[in-house]
Amino acid sequence: MRSVGLALAFVSAWCFAFSGPMAKYLIAAGLEPIEAVWTRMAGAGLLLVAVLAVARPRALRIPRSRLPFFGLYAIMAVAGVQALYFVAITRLPVGIALLLEFMAPVMVVAWVRLVRKVRLARAAYLGAVVAVVGLAIVVEAWQGMRLDALGLVLGLLAGACCAGYFLMNDSFGDDIDPLGLVAWGMIGAAVVLAPFSRPWDIPWEAFTVSATPEGGQTLPVLGAYLWMVVVATVLGYTLGVNAVRRLSAAVGATVASLEVIAGAVVAWVLVGETLGVFQIVGGLIVLSGALLAQTATTTLPD
Repeated sequence: MRSVGLALAFVSAWCFAFSGPMAKYLIAAGLEPIEAVWTRMAGAGLLLVAVLAVARPRALRIPRSRLPFFGLYAIMAVAGVQALYFVAITRLPVGIALLLEFMAPVMVVAWVRLVRKVRLARAAYLGAVVAVVGLAIVVEAWQGMRLDALGLVLGLLAGACCAGYFLMNDSFGDDIDPLGLVAWGMIGAAVVLAPFSRPWDIPWEAFTVSATPEGGQTLPVLGAYLWMVVVATVLGYTLGVNAVRRLSAAVGATVASLEVIAGAVVAWVLVGETLGVFQIVGGLIVLSGALLAQTATTTLPD
């Protein structure tokens, strides 16, 4: 069970890694970043709901008592992470905002220990801290630092929402189907983000052309979009939820930090973003943190 969970978490991180590079093709074709986020959420949600309606309709049933949980999941675990990070990068360097979002492993470990009163193995704490240190090196957090109180708050809130994603995936019972949760979470996120993305103003003709991000390869925008929806969203979220269910929120969040490294590799191959010494060294440190975390096991509550 544990080895399966680790495998799912690893593959999920690589699936998510394609989201940024593929979104660059949409942006290069004329979409705003928030518009690319909305098309991702809406497309993935509609696709998953359609597939489940035919192949597994029971998964789409939401117990009435669980409606608040589904609503919170859509707002916080899906839309919140995306929207808050997008606003944060308008006030902070991207590297700083990314580091703040991936403070999630530390937040998860703190919540599990202090709120849930669950004692974790030392490897979980050490792995989370090591992973965050590695991420700071990957994004070169010391470059371009400037004080912006609101930006810092937004970045930390994005991290808190990301932590909520892992904690909520770890907490729901057998009355909720993981695939249904992901499907309705995407649909709900698209609804929440609609006033900000204004889908009626999206230049839909962009999906009929090919695009070339600066320094990258040329790809059909529609192909990049479909890969982002199917692989980087539907598959990534589905595998991620099931991974956390087999591991724990603390371990799952730390292993998910590998997404930053995987994303750097994918960006290097597709859009020509090279890896520097800091990215390579930081990546090895993140990997070490993830490997430490995966050895963690929980014991009985105090």
